Amino acid sequence: MTDQSPTRTGGRAARRAARAAPLADHLRPIRPGMTGGQYKPLSDADMAAIHAAALQALEEIGLVDAPESGVAYLTAAGAVLGDDGRIRFPRALVEDTLARANRSVTLHSRDGKHDLELSGARVHYGTAGAAVHMVDVEGRNYRECGIQDLHDAARICDRLDNIHFLQRPMVARDILDNREMDLNTVYACSAGTTKHIGTSFTDPAYVPAALEMLHLIAGGEDKWRERPFMSNSNCFVVPPMKFATESCQVMEACIEGGMPVLLLSAGMAGATAPSTVAGAIVQACAECLAGLVYVNAVKPGHPAVFGTWPFGLDLRSGAMTGGSGEQALLTAGCAQMHKFYGVPGGAAAGIADSKLPDMQAGWEQMCSNVMAGLSGLNMVYEAAGMHASLLGFCHESLILGDDLIGQALRCVRGIEVNDETLALDQMREVCLGGPGHYLGTEQTLSRMELDHVYPALGDRTSPKEWAELGKPDLLEKATARKEEILSDRAAARFAPDLDHAIRAAFNIHLPA
Repeated sequence: MTDQSPTRTGGRAARRAARAAPLADHLRPIRPGMTGGQYKPLSDADMAAIHAAALQALEEIGLVDAPESGVAYLTAAGAVLGDDGRIRFPRALVEDTLARANRSVTLHSRDGKHDLELSGARVHYGTAGAAVHMVDVEGRNYRECGIQDLHDAARICDRLDNIHFLQRPMVARDILDNREMDLNTVYACSAGTTKHIGTSFTDPAYVPAALEMLHLIAGGEDKWRERPFMSNSNCFVVPPMKFATESCQVMEACIEGGMPVLLLSAGMAGATAPSTVAGAIVQACAECLAGLVYVNAVKPGHPAVFGTWPFGLDLRSGAMTGGSGEQALLTAGCAQMHKFYGVPGGAAAGIADSKLPDMQAGWEQMCSNVMAGLSGLNMVYEAAGMHASLLGFCHESLILGDDLIGQALRCVRGIEVNDETLALDQMREVCLGGPGHYLGTEQTLSRMELDHVYPALGDRTSPKEWAELGKPDLLEKATARKEEILSDRAAARFAPDLDHAIRAAFNIHLPA
């Protein structure tokens, strides 16, 4: 029975006002860094077997094609250079490195409000990739990406609560000079979001200039080194079991410049990695263990993310299967191995093989995003916006991905069981002389924002209401939201004097 007393009415009015206001971060039903780890596709024995196989691969097979500087670092640390040019890693060297490796890494944000604490099973979702096409939802076609598209993606990410970081998701195809492309990527991302950013470099010679720009943005080299808000996504290996020579040199330059490193091993199961899920995980772990030794040989304790990114392959056609169940298992298994090693890690999820944000994209993106979160993956890369097996990026899909990841995070949060949530008092009140339902009860109203995640764009109306509202289309709503975000000036934009200084020092392609 509804109580119409003035006291109750005032209480409800206050609650309605409270619900209209943003929740404090610690009260939000979902938030960055929530703890996963509930899903464990690998047993303890499985993980031990994968680790043993990875150690054996490093000791017996090793890696080839390290630069001269890398050979010097690794052999000084205890690796062995064979007559065949391969560097092999004694078991003791790998295990000693693991024992000394960071158990926690902080990836800083520029504003200090979106720092990412990578440890244990704390989960964060964000973008990544190197898409060469933009998905045009309205025209249902693909076009080449440009630097403005990248800047717009950063601006959109900055406004989405469930996108916790921005790793460059596309390549600016309208800038032909690689140096200028790399430097403009740094600018476009940094001017679009204050969240943590990841980027890559095509040549080690470009790193010093990028660091010069980052020092300007940070307010000095000392401030940059204190809180580096950009990390280097580094494909330091070319699977199977080869170092990528120039990328290793980039990695060394980034370490020297104080930039955190994502050690990225991206083998294709059945092509550049074993076709079995377990075998692909073994190779990815072996390659990233070699990378961890490398980083710590250059600078002990340097922040590094263990980036096992094995991808699935459709063995009938040779096409990548980023949206498959096998991909979800690869990512979840890698997340478990990160916990086995006790190091911060990342892997890929949320990839759609579908070319457009449609039903296929929805099931593909949700499957791997949920499993990645439930497995406790620290950094879920490529979690939103990616289509066509990483060839295409879509702003509307990025916005829809914010809703999707919100539901995935609610799964990560799980079920809280305590005296309040068991709700026996509510049951007594409602059933014994009460209204016979829980709608409008004090407990229901007080917890509706704390326990439940409500989609921003997803439609939960009845068919009648949907028709009365003009049958709103999800993609049209996403496009409208995109245009609303991009109509505002970027909150992360640089102060005029700083922007002028950057443009005086570098050839920035984005209009002022």
